[in-house]
Amino acid sequence: MKGHHSLPPSTPPKRRCTALAAAVPALVVCSILLPLVFLLGLHRPGHGSEERAAVVISTELGFSKHKHLDGRMKHKLLKDVSRKKIPGSDGILDEKSGSRSKSKSVSTKSKEKLKGVFSLVQLKNETRKNKELHTQRRYQLKDLSWRSKDTTIDKKENQDQEVEHENPRSCELEYGSYCLWSVEYKEVMKDFIVKRLKDQLFMARAHYPSIAKLKNQETFTRELKQNIQEHERMLSDTIADADLPPFFAKKLEKMERTIERAKSCEVGCTSVERKLRQLLDITEDEAYFHTRQSAFLYHLGVQTMPKTHHCLNMRLTVEYFKSTSIHTVQSNKQKLEDPTFHHYVIFSKNVLAVSTTINSTVMNSKDSGSIVFHLFTDSQNFYAMKHWFDRNMYLEATVHVTDIEDHQKLSKDVDFHDMKLLRPAEEFRVTFRNHYQSFQKQMKTEYISTFGHSHFLLPDLLPSLNRVVVLDDDLIVQKDLSSLWNLNMGGKVVGAIQFCEVKLGQLKAYTEERNFGTNSCVWLSGLNVVELKKWRDLHITSRYDQLLQKLQKDSVTSFPLKVLPISLLVFQDLIYPLEDSWVQSGLGHDYGVSQTDIKRSVTLHYNGVMKPWLDLGIHDYKGYWRKYMTNGERFMTECNIH
Repeated sequence: MKGHHSLPPSTPPKRRCTALAAAVPALVVCSILLPLVFLLGLHRPGHGSEERAAVVISTELGFSKHKHLDGRMKHKLLKDVSRKKIPGSDGILDEKSGSRSKSKSVSTKSKEKLKGVFSLVQLKNETRKNKELHTQRRYQLKDLSWRSKDTTIDKKENQDQEVEHENPRSCELEYGSYCLWSVEYKEVMKDFIVKRLKDQLFMARAHYPSIAKLKNQETFTRELKQNIQEHERMLSDTIADADLPPFFAKKLEKMERTIERAKSCEVGCTSVERKLRQLLDITEDEAYFHTRQSAFLYHLGVQTMPKTHHCLNMRLTVEYFKSTSIHTVQSNKQKLEDPTFHHYVIFSKNVLAVSTTINSTVMNSKDSGSIVFHLFTDSQNFYAMKHWFDRNMYLEATVHVTDIEDHQKLSKDVDFHDMKLLRPAEEFRVTFRNHYQSFQKQMKTEYISTFGHSHFLLPDLLPSLNRVVVLDDDLIVQKDLSSLWNLNMGGKVVGAIQFCEVKLGQLKAYTEERNFGTNSCVWLSGLNVVELKKWRDLHITSRYDQLLQKLQKDSVTSFPLKVLPISLLVFQDLIYPLEDSWVQSGLGHDYGVSQTDIKRSVTLHYNGVMKPWLDLGIHDYKGYWRKYMTNGERFMTECNIH
């Protein structure tokens, strides 16, 4: 038999036992490793917009009289999604005072166990002109995609006093949008008595080792031990005061008397203090673990495709092959190449999301018969989407579904394999820190989305068209968009909303290119007008591929890290700024968007990780999205999608 060592011929009966004995540990190992695959982020995330990467660019800002970035800024890149823990990664730096350094070392081992639960990646970049240091910075950027480190907050020098001080760790910087969500849904616990009981338990545990060493105190030692055990049993299943047993008052008074007696005993304060510090460290570790665990479960929830959506995809795919395909009328093929129609492009893997985007566009259009949607998806979701849009009509609009992984449709010049895979808009979490404000107001987080690799194939995918409007699948339309086809873009290639809180100069540490304007604003995807004719004339795709090839040597660098600077640099000075009223962004992460801003906007962009089709989506904004969901679809009812 394979998989085990051969036994001597004299003992053939033991072979079966040995094989079974070898199988049991293998099953145990598998049962441990399989959950870790999900816990450490090694699983393949769900598809759709929720799959988009969320990389943090945390910039430490120093504001002078005018609010501009100075040369003292730093960058950090952190993945919202955890990666596999690599042995030898740096640990958590001790930010406690020196008096606790010894006791802190006691909990080092326990913290090492916590690192793999929800690891974040940190990258420290400082603007340097030295070429050798620049090479080292590139190496750190390359390591970012596979190496995990726990995050610490950098020290910032106080220029006035010329001393260094430390800021407490920022929850939003370390855990991302989980902090916003946890604050919004935080429950006020009625646990005043429970906390008092826990305090008593800590004090009793701190005194017990010293009391146990005293002579002639055996009876009191047993009494103290008994009270500790009773408190532990009482608190084992208790969270709030309502969960306490009716006799808790007697136990509370009894423990209070016991602690007072313990304090009256002649014991060394050093021993009690040391024990209290150890208990404090253990408690901090427990809170730290539960916070990281909650953050991991939150991120797992926003990145994993809901089972109801998976059910819908499976039912549609099976039905596509079971039933006779309801092919679109052949006359619609003429519309696909007719530039006189209004052509919209969407890259998506999410049937429900993209159907809502299409429905909202059609419902608010003045002339739905002039609308043509070019929907590009991957081979895994092609049949589900094809069957969905064959079953459902959207007034007089035409919807054409294409499998982008059909390489025959792409130009032979596109030789970069990963560009032939569906990669929708990439999403990045941008965190700003202003040290001249109070710590509660220092952090500001925004989400920006940029073109993914698939967007740069548009001239090859639509060779006969001159102008298209590109929509993200997490966007809904509230007003007519036909005026975008009459927009005079003055020779620009892409019309987009600009986000001037991030400048290209802040991204120069992540690319070797230096020929760009440092004060140029970042632009956002979501709603974009694209001049394909101008795109072809300027060879945008070739320029993008050249920049991408330069980073191809850094094979471990993740695609989001490549896309962010490159996609912005390629369109430098080629962006036509759209008015802010065209798009209201932030509905996937910002709880403070006003109803007035929502109603006046032409489109609503749910950028962020809290998408409206997820249970974790922001409840106040879901109604605007659900308004355009397809109703009466049999498969949605059967899959419990409401």
